[in-house]
Amino acid sequence: MKMQYDFVLNKTIDYIEEHLHETLEIESIIKHVGFSKYHFHRIFKATIGMSISEYIRVRRLASASAMLLYTDETIMDITLQHHFESQEAFTRAFKKYYQFPPGRYRKLMSLVLKNKEESYMDRSIKGWILSGSDPFNYEMGVDREIVHQGQASGYLKSKTVIEAEHFATMMQQFNAANYLNKRIRLSGFLKTKEVEAFSSMWMRVDNANSDVIQFDNMCNRPIKGTTNWNLYSIVLDVPAESALISFGIILSGHGQVWVDQLTFEEVDKSIESTNLEMPSEILNEPTNLTFEE
Repeated sequence: MKMQYDFVLNKTIDYIEEHLHETLEIESIIKHVGFSKYHFHRIFKATIGMSISEYIRVRRLASASAMLLYTDETIMDITLQHHFESQEAFTRAFKKYYQFPPGRYRKLMSLVLKNKEESYMDRSIKGWILSGSDPFNYEMGVDREIVHQGQASGYLKSKTVIEAEHFATMMQQFNAANYLNKRIRLSGFLKTKEVEAFSSMWMRVDNANSDVIQFDNMCNRPIKGTTNWNLYSIVLDVPAESALISFGIILSGHGQVWVDQLTFEEVDKSIESTNLEMPSEILNEPTNLTFEE
C-alpha cells in the first residue's frame, strides 16, 4: 500500500509542476491520479505537511520569487501568471511567506545577490561537504533562482563531460545518539537536468567499527534524465549499536541535480523500511561449492 501512496503523491506533484502556471482545479488533480478524494487529501497532508491547496500556493510563491529576481516581468504580470485573484491578494500572500511585499523584496534581494554573487559561487555550503570518486569534476552550490520553497536550493552538477562510472556526492554526517532504536525517514524534493547515468538521495547507518548496518541509495528507483521537482524518501532503522548517520545527494556521470526542503523525522514501524540488504562479509558456512545455485 505504501508504494501505491508514493505513486499517487509523485504523480500529483509532477502534475502540479507541469501545470503550475495554469488553472489547477483540485478535483481535476484527484481525477488525474485516480484516487479516492478522502484518502487523497488525508495522505497528501500527512506526507507533505500541508493541504494540496497550500502546497500549490507555496510552489507558486516560490516561482514568483524567482521571477521577481531574475526577470523584468511586472508584478501584475507575475500575479496573473501565478493565478492570484488580484495584485493585492498576491502581495498579502507573498509578504506573509517572504516577510516583504514583492516590490521591496525585488529591490532588496536583487541588491544582495548583486553584491554577493561571486562569493556564493565559490563558497562551500554550511554543513555540507563534497566527496565521491571525482569531486574535482563536480560543483556544489546554492541556487537562488531554481527553488522548491523559500529562497534557495542546493545543487550538484558536473563541470566537464564525465563517464557514468564517475560520481560525486554532497553529504553530511552526524552522531546517531539521538536516534537510537528509532526508525527515521529522510525526505526531500529533487529536480534533475540531463542526468545521463543516475541521481538519487542516499543514507547510511554505521556502527562504532564503521560497519554499514543500514543503507539505501535508491539504486532500485534511480532518477534519470530531466525531471520536475518531486518528493523522494528513504526510511531506515537506527539500531542500538549505531554510531554515525551519513546522508546526501549523489550524481553519477553528467548532469545536474537540485535539492530542497530536506527533513528528518521519526516514523513508526508501520512505515516500510527501504533498507537494501547488504551481503554479509563472513558466511556462517561454505556455500554453492558446486556452482549449481
